[in-house]
Amino acid sequence: MVYENISGVPNFICDEYAPKTTKYCLLIPIINEGQRIHKQLKRAMNAGIHECVDIIICDGGSNDGCTHPDLLKKLGVNTVLIKTGAGKQGAQMRMGLWWALQRGYEGFITIDGNNKDSIENVPTFIEKLDQGYDFVQGSRYVKGGRAINTPLIRHIAVRLLHAPIISLTARKWYTDTTNAYRAYSKKYITHPQVQPFRNIFMTYELLAYLSVKADKLRLRTCEIPVTRAYPKSGKVPTKITGFSGNKQLFDILIKNAVGLYDVR
Repeated sequence: MVYENISGVPNFICDEYAPKTTKYCLLIPIINEGQRIHKQLKRAMNAGIHECVDIIICDGGSNDGCTHPDLLKKLGVNTVLIKTGAGKQGAQMRMGLWWALQRGYEGFITIDGNNKDSIENVPTFIEKLDQGYDFVQGSRYVKGGRAINTPLIRHIAVRLLHAPIISLTARKWYTDTTNAYRAYSKKYITHPQVQPFRNIFMTYELLAYLSVKADKLRLRTCEIPVTRAYPKSGKVPTKITGFSGNKQLFDILIKNAVGLYDVR
């Protein structure tokens, strides 16, 4: 099915492999992740994740063959959403969240599709959503979490720059704020003061915004331990690279801190 001209949502194509079967869904934004997403989905199947949440791939327009339907069906994927409109990660997440709301899910877990995160921890996010938490942040830095092969510059950037700025903005201490492994309740996403379906959220703005807005609204929030493992060698799987990419991320943090993404 083709979805077009929806306010605050990029145009996209929906390819449903199976009906809705669970209370919550797992949204995985990807673009050209190759074998990384396949390995991640195999881990998910081995852990039975596809049985406790519907797995929704939010594709930004991959052309490397990683989204071949026959393979994704075998790997337990429920639905693939393919963005055809403008935008990057933020647009993919708006697409996924909007569609998931229309389908009737009560909560949404998100995770990167590059096989760095412990997808086996999804049941812990489900437990927190069931307990009434509205925002659950996964962290490699809290007790029980593991940071494996994290590049030193990433440790420094997260611990000394990103986390302090997000924490000051949220007025609550968070330890792993660049981590997209997290969960949101329907109550949070549909709150009238949140309104995530706006075209200002094109890249990493929505990730930063949703990191702080729940606490500003005095909703229930927490961190839980997860593992984030980088490969021992080779290219680091990330979409944020170079001076321009990091400057863009810093600019977003500042705009978020001064409330430029808040509902007017």
